[in-house]
Amino acid sequence: VQLVESGGGSVQAGGSLRLSCLVSGDTYSSYYMGWFRQAPGKQREGIAAIRRLGSTTYADSVKGRFTISRDNVKRTLSLQMNSLKPEDTAMYYCASAYYVNNFLEPGDYNYWGPGTQVTVSS
Repeated sequence: VQLVESGGGSVQAGGSLRLSCLVSGDTYSSYYMGWFRQAPGKQREGIAAIRRLGSTTYADSVKGRFTISRDNVKRTLSLQMNSLKPEDTAMYYCASAYYVNNFLEPGDYNYWGPGTQVTVSS
């Protein structure tokens, strides 16, 4: 399974970005998919996850501002990020797994993209 993110960049606080992740390979390994982020000096954290049939889970820090979605035909995962804050600055990763216990736990995911940088200035 290969995952490749795109769409990162620099934006001012209050702005929006849309991240995408293209998935190739074994479709069963992408039953669960999620977006994670890691800021310098901090642990990687889960921010949004989606099951194959579309139900979602969000971290409190992004709830109401970010929206995760997937297109199983196009094999893409997206993250619409609105009302961005400087504290959203991080490297953002998409990840996938056949099964997870905790939807926002990075250790439960098997496959990872290389990441895309998001920088939000005040």
